Amino acid sequence: MVCQKIRIAACLAGATRRRMAMPEVAQVIQVPGLDYDIVVGHRGIVDIPNRIQRVVDADRAVVVTDDVVGPLYARSVVESLNNVGMEAVLISVPPGDSSKSMAQAGRLFDALAERQHGRDEPIVAVGGGVVGDLAGFVAATWHRGVPWIPCPTTLEADIDASIGGKTAVNHPSGKNLIGAFHQPALVCIDIDCLDTLSGRDYTAALAESVKHAIIHAPDFFVWHEQNAALIVQRDPGVVEELVARNCRIKAEVVAADMRETASQNVGRAALNFGHTAGHAVEAYFEYRLRHGEAVALGIVAALDLAVRHAGFPEGDRQRCERLMAELGMACRAPERFEPEQVIERLATDKKVRRRHVRFVVPTQMGSVRWLESPPRADLARALDRIQPD
Repeated sequence: MVCQKIRIAACLAGATRRRMAMPEVAQVIQVPGLDYDIVVGHRGIVDIPNRIQRVVDADRAVVVTDDVVGPLYARSVVESLNNVGMEAVLISVPPGDSSKSMAQAGRLFDALAERQHGRDEPIVAVGGGVVGDLAGFVAATWHRGVPWIPCPTTLEADIDASIGGKTAVNHPSGKNLIGAFHQPALVCIDIDCLDTLSGRDYTAALAESVKHAIIHAPDFFVWHEQNAALIVQRDPGVVEELVARNCRIKAEVVAADMRETASQNVGRAALNFGHTAGHAVEAYFEYRLRHGEAVALGIVAALDLAVRHAGFPEGDRQRCERLMAELGMACRAPERFEPEQVIERLATDKKVRRRHVRFVVPTQMGSVRWLESPPRADLARALDRIQPD
């Protein structure tokens, strides 16, 4: 069950453009035996030590970041933790998806072993989705689980990667194949961190927001259409509302099916809409695409399958592609690719069951179902839709 008490109501209602201090609670995830808060606001980086001390009883911590985010935010987190008496050290990894690897996980394990990191001591992830996934996976497996606290610094991590407890590293044969479910002790989202986010990374992340709207919230999709120009301009009030509403949607979906085990319906797996083809394309291009860019392409391909096999209205497909274009997202791959090679990569997708590739496809705005093993010719047609002109 998801607690609907949200103290950041001004953001959700769009009632103010004023930058607010970090609220007490933006959203509460309630899991059997484990509840945690998603805190959304401003100037949250400086308040992280106080919040950590409320949820974790420890006097030491490890902060994981990457070489880009470290100088911007993570070093100040370490200093703040040290200032309140929590001995903290910083471990940095190279930026980019290549750091989501067993090699980097092993490097972190070695550092934890040398430090004799205890089971009660938290791992704090300061960075984007790569840092969060890597640090979360290490936290899930060190001592069979230590507390971890994602402090996302990118829009993609704010609205998707930091919420829900999925942690993973990549394998050469596919993305996120080695992972675990491990719920955080706290999620601390500081919207001010988006001030240093590149335009490309900001636009790429919007694919996850459009995804949430298509699968779960038709009214949120309309909100995107009505506010597309302000979203592109990064209007502060609109960005606050975008983040808060996405947190609520993902919390609702995740809390209803924590470990993606729903059997009678799609459940949490609905969040994989756009990711089946997206992950395959992402791997094909050797992770040169941003994750959100690959997801956007996966959404376009999945919508083509939805029209052909799930009765999704052609007019709504056109609406989706039009909105994505208005938000600056590319609906075509950056260069031509070999469809058969992408199709072969689908076989390693985590949603494969009994060697059948499954796609999440919408039947209408706000409703989805499984599409299992569509004809290979239709897969090729769907992928042809994302080929550049």
